[in-house]
Amino acid sequence: MTERFAQLEWHNKQPYSRIYGDVYFSSDSGLDETHYVFLEKNQLKWRWKNLKEDHFTIAETGFGTGLNFLCAWKLWRETAPRTARLHFISTEKFPLNLNDLEKALSLWPSLQELTNDLVNQYQYVSKAWHRLIFDEGRVTLTLLIGDVNTTLPKIKGKVDAWFLDGFSPAKNPEMWQSSIFEQMNKHSHSETTFATFTSASEIRRGLQSAGFEVLKATGFGKKREMLFGIYRGISGKKPSPKRSRTVIVIGGGLAGAASAEAMARRGYEVTLIERHEALAQEASGNPLGVLYPRLTGGETALNALALQGFLYTLGLLNNIKIDTENYQQCGVLQLAYNERERKRIASVVNEYPNLVQDVNAVTASKLSGIFIRNNGMYIANAGWINPAAFCEALTQHIKIKRQTNTNVLSIKRTSKSWQVFSQNEMITEAENLIIANATDAQKFQQTSHCEMLSVRGQVTLMPALGSSTALQTVICTDGYLSPARKGQHCIGATFSPNDTRTDIRVEDHQSNLNMLKSLAPEWGKINYDLPSLQGRASIRATTNDYLPLAGAILDVIKIKESPPRYNTLSSDLPWLEGLYINAGHGAKGLANAPLCAEIIASMICQEPAPVSDSLLSGLDPNRFALRRLGLKRLSQTIQNN
Repeated sequence: MTERFAQLEWHNKQPYSRIYGDVYFSSDSGLDETHYVFLEKNQLKWRWKNLKEDHFTIAETGFGTGLNFLCAWKLWRETAPRTARLHFISTEKFPLNLNDLEKALSLWPSLQELTNDLVNQYQYVSKAWHRLIFDEGRVTLTLLIGDVNTTLPKIKGKVDAWFLDGFSPAKNPEMWQSSIFEQMNKHSHSETTFATFTSASEIRRGLQSAGFEVLKATGFGKKREMLFGIYRGISGKKPSPKRSRTVIVIGGGLAGAASAEAMARRGYEVTLIERHEALAQEASGNPLGVLYPRLTGGETALNALALQGFLYTLGLLNNIKIDTENYQQCGVLQLAYNERERKRIASVVNEYPNLVQDVNAVTASKLSGIFIRNNGMYIANAGWINPAAFCEALTQHIKIKRQTNTNVLSIKRTSKSWQVFSQNEMITEAENLIIANATDAQKFQQTSHCEMLSVRGQVTLMPALGSSTALQTVICTDGYLSPARKGQHCIGATFSPNDTRTDIRVEDHQSNLNMLKSLAPEWGKINYDLPSLQGRASIRATTNDYLPLAGAILDVIKIKESPPRYNTLSSDLPWLEGLYINAGHGAKGLANAPLCAEIIASMICQEPAPVSDSLLSGLDPNRFALRRLGLKRLSQTIQNN
């Protein structure tokens, strides 16, 4: 079986890779090696003390034990301006398991506080892209699990300093390929530096051919020499970040609240506009939602978004305050209730063994506390959350101003800002505008091409009776059943496309109760008085391909007037500057909306994207309009250049 995690031996309490036959860091002192090779030779202390930009990006080849990241984080704390943000991108083919990571980093007591924070989020690492937030947003780690030759070409954004780490060229030649140097050329600018522990001649020549001036210095410890230098190629100057720090978000549901949080964390003044008197009054207003990834396995955009969105939301929940009355990681059981689900679950268990657990019916029954007749898989760190409480927690930031009872009817771009109007009266204006009001986005002329469908969904609230209080986990089949919250189980939801009424229907209660045959067969014998059952119906916005809309908006009118060629550079297209959308999440807003908010915030701030360029293309909100105009090839490549 292909190895998924690093295989270690321990030599004098230090990690040694059995796969590569090499050490992770110098036996003299890994901590001192990191400081000398990567921090000093990239001149980070001086550069950060004199930093003029909003953020600084480091890219590393080989995360290993995370020592380089922790040392950079510590130095950032000590030297960088409080308002600046560090982005650390690292790729790793064989990540350490959690126990090995903790054991390796226990060698450095001076890093213990940061190690604890890393371990708390690292425990969920799987084969995916991971966006981890630390120090209330001052430090961001984007950890790419996979072969560097596959992951590095998919990153977006410019890099300020390269840490060329990983195992030596002699032990791991696959990593030190010309394709890596080509990617360094693509992502570097006139002030980009690099440093590496090796002085191998083929590495020096590869860096020189990629446009770097290469210098030699005395190596650390037993190494005679090392390489460092600066980019002298022609990829261009570092992009200047926008200095305006204002943004309007329209919509107070999950997408809007998450978008407001992502921008406020970056120091922006945010005005969050909601037409109702409180947040989360529509699709995000259900009493309970299930936070879990609907994984399919394989290299699809839907699977990547499901996994990465779920993991990002988990990390986000570590950084905001929400109590156990409104959020519980009680675990989620997904049952193999038919042959298609059995095959899907088997595939997912094989692909993500550290995230999901294969369980038989007996184990499922023990975990849930009730009788289960089907096998399935168990996701221990999943659970349920009150979406309205989540929205409240996301919007507590001091830089978020909430403006409720305000209905935005039109938007307008001036030479410097976006203005929003109610009737003919301007409400407010800002440099950036994020539309997060579901299908209502189609009422604005500028986003009328962002196609979404309205889908009614009704949940049923069943009173907890007798043994039903024993249910400890969420159970999912073609619907879900929750443990009791405030004396009620939540079961649902129905799926009624193109139905926009929100009345409570007895027939929908019956449809939900019919799901008990697969969810909890013993409960199916209970006769409920259907008209007396409580419930809630809401309208969800989804798309034809089930991927949400997240990103910048094109001027489709101009494109119709003068259609571009499919190989047109993204920067040459007629973008509506400062306009973005975060919508179309369907029933997956808890897992997907926060990551999409982070994607948009990274675009606005010209930061590295938290997902691959291929997933960005899949989420492009203009994709349906471009395909309808016969520009399908452009829609597939729009985010890649």
